Parts: sequence; structure tokens; C-alpha cells
Amino acid sequence: MKNYDFKKVEQKWQQKWQDNKTFKAVDFDEKPKYYALMEFPFPSAKGIHMGNIRSYIPQDINARYHRLKGENVLFPIGYDAFGLPTENYALSVGIHPRIATDNNIKTFSHQFEKLGFSFDWDRVIDTTDPNYFKWTQFIFLKLFENKLAYKSNTFINYCPKCKVVLSNEDSQGGNCDRCGTTVEQRQKEVWFLKITDYAEKMLELIDEADYSESVKLAQKNWIGKSDGAIIKFNIKGQEDVFEVFTTRADTVFGVTFMVVSPEHDLIDKYKNSIRNWEQVVEYRNQIKTKNVFERTEINHNKTGVRVEGLNIINPLTNKEIPLFISDYVVMGYGTGAIMAVPAHDDRDYEFAKKFGIEIIEVISGGDISKEAYTGDGKLVNSGFLNGMNVEQAQNAMLEYLEKNNLGNKKITYKMQDWAFNRQRYWGEPIPIVYCEKCGAVALKEKDLPLTLPDIDDFRPNEAGDSPLSKAKDWINVKCPNCQGNAKRETDTMPQWAGSSWYWLRYCDPHNNKFLADYEKLKYWGQVDLYTGGSEHVTRHMIYAQFWNLFLYDLGLIPERVPFKKRICCGLLLGSDGAKMSKSKGNSVNPLDMLENYSCDSLRTYLVFMGDFEKAVTWSDNDINGSVRFMEKIWGLLNIVQENEKSNERYSKQHETAMNIMIKKVRFMYDNFYHNTIVSELMKFINIVYNDKFITRNELKDFLILLNPIAPHITSEIFETAFNTDIIQECIPTFDENKLIQDVINLPVQISGKFKKAIEMQSNLEQDEVIKLIQENTNYLQGKTIKDVIFIKNKIINIILN
Repeated sequence: MKNYDFKKVEQKWQQKWQDNKTFKAVDFDEKPKYYALMEFPFPSAKGIHMGNIRSYIPQDINARYHRLKGENVLFPIGYDAFGLPTENYALSVGIHPRIATDNNIKTFSHQFEKLGFSFDWDRVIDTTDPNYFKWTQFIFLKLFENKLAYKSNTFINYCPKCKVVLSNEDSQGGNCDRCGTTVEQRQKEVWFLKITDYAEKMLELIDEADYSESVKLAQKNWIGKSDGAIIKFNIKGQEDVFEVFTTRADTVFGVTFMVVSPEHDLIDKYKNSIRNWEQVVEYRNQIKTKNVFERTEINHNKTGVRVEGLNIINPLTNKEIPLFISDYVVMGYGTGAIMAVPAHDDRDYEFAKKFGIEIIEVISGGDISKEAYTGDGKLVNSGFLNGMNVEQAQNAMLEYLEKNNLGNKKITYKMQDWAFNRQRYWGEPIPIVYCEKCGAVALKEKDLPLTLPDIDDFRPNEAGDSPLSKAKDWINVKCPNCQGNAKRETDTMPQWAGSSWYWLRYCDPHNNKFLADYEKLKYWGQVDLYTGGSEHVTRHMIYAQFWNLFLYDLGLIPERVPFKKRICCGLLLGSDGAKMSKSKGNSVNPLDMLENYSCDSLRTYLVFMGDFEKAVTWSDNDINGSVRFMEKIWGLLNIVQENEKSNERYSKQHETAMNIMIKKVRFMYDNFYHNTIVSELMKFINIVYNDKFITRNELKDFLILLNPIAPHITSEIFETAFNTDIIQECIPTFDENKLIQDVINLPVQISGKFKKAIEMQSNLEQDEVIKLIQENTNYLQGKTIKDVIFIKNKIINIILN
């Protein structure tokens, strides 16, 4: 057979798959359905990088495998194309974001085809397509209609470089997720989605879904449910109270001071009573550039100012306690005020020591002269709580607070409402207008989609105002309610909007009447397997689960849990051991690799590198092992036999090895263990080449098993050998009765050191094996056996004196 011309073979099959629409998913087909979903990419100008491919290829393998199982597979592709990177790139090269997006999508689509992806290309979606974002806007209007979208003047995370408001999810660690710039705190009018209203439902969903424990824990920690109490602290001589949330109501007798956020509105309300108001203002100015991460970091230096002129009354002791402002208390987290129990909280202890505040022990067991005691113990110095343990004291205090109207039980969540607007051009317009008479008014559904105006200057100004504010003809409109003069909202939605429901649209991507037909959604049901990056567990997936639950509650979709199973891909490290990236100079371009290596060699190498969920390290040299494997596959036609060899022993060995391989490989495909599949297939190939033959039936089954991983070469060989398309075949089955090997190679160890593997009949007993070793080796000659470790058909270790 001729040498393998991989470029010619790959082009042939990729064109055939495109022309025949080989991987088209059929709505309402009688076959069992299977929905395989990978996180759709952001189409950057740089194209797909190898880290993307390492994450994407395994899901393509999975989709191909399920087709061979006889299932109706939906494996779609789309592009999450709105967002800052495209806009910034368009600005840098002087073109419109629309043109940049279209060019980038063409590049990505070409790369996907070259890499042999088996997408249903008739279902491609693009979040910047008005036919798509019409329904993103529709969902926003439903949220607004149900009072889950609101605008508020608040302190927000702001990136001074990107000039946009960021959600907490977009600024984890205090830095902008896009450019790495340190995030500032600014006060601004911001759209929020009330995701906190769905916190409890999302926690229930997480428990039901088949996610790994690490994914579940990350999501639960992000939501951050806390059971506690709201306690009212009176301001001496004033009508208002500070409400404080605490999970430690048992320690109220130990509260010796209160700390509130410098931005707390009651500070401004009583500024005429505050004797050191100028000091308060100066402190506010000092901390206004600090982001939330810097302010709340546990180890950062504690600063603050005592608010002179306002004192607080401890509701249990009736003692006056001082009031402080400090940057480590942030508005939006809890109530913006905390009660401080320095004897039993490390941060409060440090603050009290710095400012000379009284420290009162209320839980026995530690030495508060040295440090805060945070362990368990009996209550002391706590009135009616004395002698109780912590749990008893908490229950008793909650009962007392509610009985005396001093507080109530409360559940809070660390997760904040979702900041849902950006001051940039390239995003979904928010379908709201502002009318002097009617206020904020939603557009009518018939007026969707609201498209972006075509403007030349789409840069935000230094104040961070949206570039849409320059489009006067687009801004000035009539109110949908009263027909009076109104102005459009000029902020756009964040990039996460389009990705918060996209898997639903894949089920019915060309529907002009609704986001997706209910019956089609019902047929495709939950996504059976969703693959993607671990970094999206607390961002995209949180938002997606929220929107899905909301749409389900409205009765618009049939499934409450969107994703049946989620697997996260480990990082691909460069050859230097660092995360692969172009900025570090350690990245590898997939298309450059395809100039010198076959697509199937690259696919095989990427899955052979290691477990999908673990980090793996790229090596330019290691791909050569996959190349040699492909060469052996191509050479199989040179050793194929029409019938089994007359040597019955060889035939039996092949038969057993084939059945064992089929059983293991099917199990591994079902459980996403692609790296070990390659190992099993290589073992069988070694047997075949050692025996110098493979039967036609063995060749057929082997090619089908390898096809999901190496689809081009297996399709070509299969067509040559069997004159048909491998895609029409079914995954082979195994015979349980043929899994037992008659002849095995048993590893022999002498006193723990491996000597050799001896060929023998399977299922021999220990004495029979020792006799065989004595007859065929001199390992035991003149020696005395002290002990024997024997595992039938696995190993024997003979310990000598």
C-alpha cells in the first residue's frame, strides 16, 4: 500500500462530511438522543490555540462514539462573539467590530474543519446575529417584567483601562478578568439581575446535577449560603438603627464596638452630628481607589476612623460602644455593618488591639490576653446564656431576639446580584428607554431586536460613558407607553449574556417566532455532557443555571437542570511547564502542526497526553509516538488475512485479546477515559504486528474502535478494505465467554526483583507455576524457598533464603 498522504486523505473526508452533511442531527428521530456540548468559543483574531483544541477534541471523540452506538447525536458549534476583545482588536486595526467578528468566525470555522470536528454545521449560532440576540433581549425583558432586572446607584468594580463596570465574577482577585488591571471602586448607576433570588434554587440544582465534587464545592462556595440573624443596634439619641447580619448571635454579649462601611448612608445622614467629619471624608478619599479584594483581604493592614459623636447601644448589655468606619466592611456585603467581638474573631481582635478597644471573653477555653479564641466552649459573661455550649446559646439568643423585637433569623448569600451592563459598543443593546413621565420602560416584543447604530467612533470617553451616548439619532425616541420624548439606555449587556442560554438555541437555531420550539427542547432534553474550563464554573455556569431556572419557572422550557453532567478540562502547559500562552512564547499553533503532522496524529496525541481533567505538558517530540502509531495503522492492510491462521493458538489469542480490548475500550469511551483507550489500542496493534497478521473481522472492529479518535485514516482504510463508509457501522460488542486467556505471560520476581515473563497456560495453581519455573530456568537451582507471593494469572514473587 502507498505511503500515507495525510493531507490528501484528510481533505477528501472533510469535504465528503461537509457535502453529505454527515453529522446532521435529526429532530424527533426514533434513535435515542444524545446531546454533546462544549463551551462555544470566543472567536478571537488569533484563531484557535492548542489549549482550546485540547479541551474540544475529546468532546468530538465522544460525539463520534455515541453515533457509532446508534444514537442521534446533537453536537453543535457556535460563537460567543460580542465583547471587549473584538472591540479592542477592531479599534487597533481600524475596522468595524462587525467586520472583525465575521472574519474571526470564518477563521475559526476553517480551523475546526481542518481538525476534523464532526459538528452539525446547519445549527451554527452567533451571539452577535440579530436573529439570536433578539431572544437574549427577550429574556432580559422577561427578567425586567418579573422585577429581576433593576437599576441602582451603587459602588461597583470598575476597570479604568477597559472603561467598563465588572461583576464580581469578572474581577476575582481584584483584577480585571480581561486585561489584568487593578479594579477600582466607583459609584455608578448600574443594571443588576437579581440572581440572589435564585440562590436557594441554584443550590438545589447543584445537588441534583452530576458534577464533580470540586465543581459542586466551587459553586456552593461562590453562592456562599450563611444561616444567621439580623440584629438591631440603636444609635444613641437617634431614631435610626444599624442592622447587622451575623452567624454568631451567641456572642452578642461580647460586642464591644461596631464597624460600618465608610460609604454607609447613615454616616451621611448624621454628618452634622459627627464631630470629626473632615477626618471621615479624608479617610473615604484614601480608600476610594481600593477594590473589594484589597479591602476585604484577611491579611491586609487594618485601618479605620472612630466616628466621634455617634455611639451605639449593645442591645443585650445596654452599654454604649464606639462606632468606627473601616475599609474592610463593604456596602453590598451583608448590611454594610458588622458587630465586632474581638475576643473571638481574629480580625476584630487585631482591630481592637490597634485602637485600644475593650475585649470581653464570652466563650471559655482560650487566653484572650494573647489572641482571639475561635474554638468551642461554654458561654461566660453572657447573662442568661452562661453555661450553655455554642449551639445551645445560638438557639437561645435567636429566640430572645425575636421575642423582644431585637432581631430575627436570616439567611444571606455571599453571591451578589449580577452587574449586567457595560459601557462599550460591541454588545447587546439593553431594550429599555427612559421617559420623563413613565420612568424606565421596556420595549415591546414586536420591536425586537433592538440593533446597534452604525457609528464610526466606538471608543468610551475617560468618564467611562458608553460610546452609544454619541449616537443622538438612535438615543432620542418616543416612549412605548405614552409616546412622549424618551431616551434609550446607552449601556450594553455583558458578554456573559449571550452564553447564558445558547445551548437552548442549538435545539432550534432558525426559529423566528421564539427562542426555541418547546417540543424540540423537550426532545433534546438536558445536555448529556457539557465540557469546558474550570474557570467558568463560578461564572458562566452560575449565570446559565440562573437563566435556565428562570425560564423554567416561566414555563418556557421543559428542563429545570440544564446540564446532566459537567466535566472540566485541565490546563495545557507549554514545554517550559508554564500555562501555554502567546505572551509567554510557549504556545503552539494547531494549523502549523498540521503542516507537518496528520490531524489524526495530533488528535491522538492530545488525548494520549493524560486524563482530560488533569493538567498536561506539551512536548514537540512526544507527538512522534502518535505518528508511528498512525503508520502502523496504515500498514494493517499489508498484513490482513482473509481467514484466521491455521495455528489455532494464535487465533485464540487474537480472539481473546480482541474481546478484552472491546470491553475495556467501550467502558473507557463511556467514562471519558480517552488516554487509556489509546493505550489499549496500541497493545492490540503490538500483538498483531508480533504475530504478523490481522483478520478482516479484527481489522473491521479495530478500525471502528479507533474511528472516534482518528476519523480520517480509519475512514480511508475502511473504505478501501470494505467498500463502505465507516460512519454507517456500529461499535463492536464483546463476548463474555471469550475474555479468558488460555495462554498468558506471567511476570516472575525473585526476592522482589523482576526476572522475566514466562509463557504458560492460564489458571495454573501456585505449585504448578513453581514447577514450570524450575523446569525452564535456573532461578531456583540450589536455593531454598522462604515464602511465595502468588496472584493467579497476575504475578509470582518467590522469596529465597
